[in-house]
Order: sequence, then structure tokens, then C-alpha cells
Amino acid sequence: MQNHNKAFGCALRELRIERNKTQETLGFDAGLDRTYISMLELGQSSPTLDTIMMLCRALGISFVEFAFRCDSHLSEQAPSTSHPNE
Repeated sequence: MQNHNKAFGCALRELRIERNKTQETLGFDAGLDRTYISMLELGQSSPTLDTIMMLCRALGISFVEFAFRCDSHLSEQAPSTSHPNE
């Protein structure tokens, strides 16, 4: 089974690092606690839509771009669907 929280966390960490932000500065910019940012990045918590939108604003990206990043990470986690006889 795909882990949506894990994919979200990978995308969040990737975007945060690309923008040279620490968990603390991202938390401050988004109005969230640093420990919550850590839990999101580790896939240990599910964000609300409000939280996602605050993170998007703090990272300077659109919701669509963030969703695309999450989907890319989900695709990487997906098991191969090829059959051995193909």
C-alpha cells in the first residue's frame, strides 16, 4: 500500500531544502511548530488542507506544484506492475 504521508513528507523536505530553509524557519514562516514540521517530513502526521496551504505560502509554491511533487514521490513508492511474461 502506498504511504501518502511519507510521500508528502519527502516532498516537503525536498522543497524546504531547495529553498535553504531549516525546519525552524519554515515553521516560523508558516506559523507552525518546528516539531510538527519534523513529524510531517517523517510521515508521522497527516496535514489538514489549511496546513498544506500555509506551507505552500511559506515555500512560495502553488498547491498544484506541491501536489505534483507528492504524486511524484507516490509513483516512486508504487510497486512495479509489470508481469514476468511480458
